[in-house]
Amino acid sequence: MARDEQLRDRWERTTAFFQERFSDGEAMDLDAILFLIGVQELGQLHRKFQKDEKYQLMHIAICRVLEPYGYYEFSHFDEEKWPHYAVVQKLPALKAGEQSLLMKEAIVNYMMDAGVID
Repeated sequence: MARDEQLRDRWERTTAFFQERFSDGEAMDLDAILFLIGVQELGQLHRKFQKDEKYQLMHIAICRVLEPYGYYEFSHFDEEKWPHYAVVQKLPALKAGEQSLLMKEAIVNYMMDAGVID
């Protein structure tokens, strides 16, 4: 299976995982999946978040899924137990499609490392 086909298949399994558990089967976009990964990484699964916290959760997810690529490194937890990351290497300038592809690949790898998909 070609690399693009493999990523497409794994991305479909990833979105299916989230859709079945969090959206009653409705399609979920990249931002929604990043939000849920951020909630998982924070570990505060059963609380409501304010609008600015939702953006912070997405940032946590982005840092976490891109950490294995060498762009971010976990720094510390703050007094409220929110994880913080330091920039190790600046992200390259990417076109929108390339950025989306990188994020999908990083999320798929995160899900594979977690043993959710194979």
